Amino acid sequence: MSHLKNIGIVSGVTMTSRVLGLCRDMLTTAVFGAGALNSAFVTAFTLPNLFRRLLGEGALTAAFIPTLQEEWKRGGRPAAMSLVNRVASWVLLATLAIAASASLLILAALALSPSGASALAARWETAGRLAVLLFPYVVFVCLSAVFSAALQVCGRFLEPALSPVWLNLSMIALLGGSVLLGGSLPDAARMRWLCAGVLLGGFFQMAVPAAALLREGWRPRLSLERDAPVRQIARLMLPMLFGSAVYLLNMAVSRAIGLSLNDAAATVLNLSSRLMELPIGVFAVAVTTVVFPLISRHAAAGDAAALAADYRRGMRLILMVNIPAAAGLAVLAEPVIRLLFQRGNFAAADTALMSPVLVVFACGLPFLSFVNLALRVFYARKDTRTPVRAALGSFALNVLLSLALMGPLSTAGLALAGNLAAAAQAFWLQRRLVAGDPALGLRFLARDLAKILAATAVMGLAVAAAARAWLPAPGAPLPALAFGVLSLAASGAALYGGLLWLLRVQGRGEAAALLRRRLFRR
Repeated sequence: MSHLKNIGIVSGVTMTSRVLGLCRDMLTTAVFGAGALNSAFVTAFTLPNLFRRLLGEGALTAAFIPTLQEEWKRGGRPAAMSLVNRVASWVLLATLAIAASASLLILAALALSPSGASALAARWETAGRLAVLLFPYVVFVCLSAVFSAALQVCGRFLEPALSPVWLNLSMIALLGGSVLLGGSLPDAARMRWLCAGVLLGGFFQMAVPAAALLREGWRPRLSLERDAPVRQIARLMLPMLFGSAVYLLNMAVSRAIGLSLNDAAATVLNLSSRLMELPIGVFAVAVTTVVFPLISRHAAAGDAAALAADYRRGMRLILMVNIPAAAGLAVLAEPVIRLLFQRGNFAAADTALMSPVLVVFACGLPFLSFVNLALRVFYARKDTRTPVRAALGSFALNVLLSLALMGPLSTAGLALAGNLAAAAQAFWLQRRLVAGDPALGLRFLARDLAKILAATAVMGLAVAAAARAWLPAPGAPLPALAFGVLSLAASGAALYGGLLWLLRVQGRGEAAALLRRRLFRR
């Protein structure tokens, strides 16, 4: 099936991106450790980076793709490309205003605040100055979202999926170059190289899909016309933006609480979420990226049966991969952290601090993957109110639980608060989906879900038992640890795959086809 091929393309490229992201984090933690400077960078990058999720994976894409498909159907390729120009022009104007306003506000706040009055004040001052350097990234990444959405409507998924690759490569190149070329450089200077890598990567994120769109017949032109399609996108975006902004604020509050908690909390939260996002990005986002245009098309045609079928198929594939991935990540949390990050300025104490946080984060992986696809059904139906209500409830619950749990559980409490909020959001969204169309109910997946959970339990127990006997003790050579972790991961995956076939889980053939395409693609 063509959509299965597209999922394979996106998941393969996204796997490359996530691996490069891990390499980037490994280099960053080796250079800066889990100290205050790294935590300040993580906090500073939160707002501009989450604009990628706000627009690239959220409101703009969700409002733009259905409208662009309607415009294409109405006036063909020329009309669609003209709409791309109008939307890109407005996005350029809005993001320039956002970047300039945010930078001025941060500089004003820094000017009014006493400098270095305490360790906490120093961390916030550093984060503010880094945020001013990073905010221009917003312009690049939001324009990239416009061009990538247009390419998806054209049936091209490779260039949009490559977008994070350019960011990771640029950050690795410039930070690595600062280490190789300037051995005596202070950490503050190396951090400026890292920020320059963010901006260079953002430029390539915008330029590569723009070049691909040129080959599809697009010709760039500044146009601030506010015609009916542009107004429709704005109407659809406003409530989505509000809901996504709540999610953005949710993440920002968690990072801010972490930066206020201690020097390492923001870094530990960021690294744990990055590891958790590896299976989400490799598979869940890939499935959602390809399924969303399909369900948008079904919604526009009024084909509820086809929409429900594609939703169930996508959800089954997502849960089939991310439930065992969560179990494996939780079981192997400590050795994985040792393998990936424990070197340079990242010490054994940092591994001990991060391990329980990663275990907690891993348990929330299936819920986040679930929400990612469920939201797309509402967007395809142009229902923007329900996601806003879900986001508001999730935000309020996350803040309350963070404040309640950060005392007794420290950094792990912040991760647990986020998980519980995501689980509540998933539950509420699914109830609303079923209320609108019973064919979207998970009861159609109940038998397969029970089999997936059973296979995951067997796999998790087997890997946990083998890890105690097989993995080398802390301090062992890195090759021995790498061999042990990779052997256990491969054995667990093989055991889980065999159980899926033994239990005859529906959709296992599609998952196996994706795996074969990734391993044996020419």
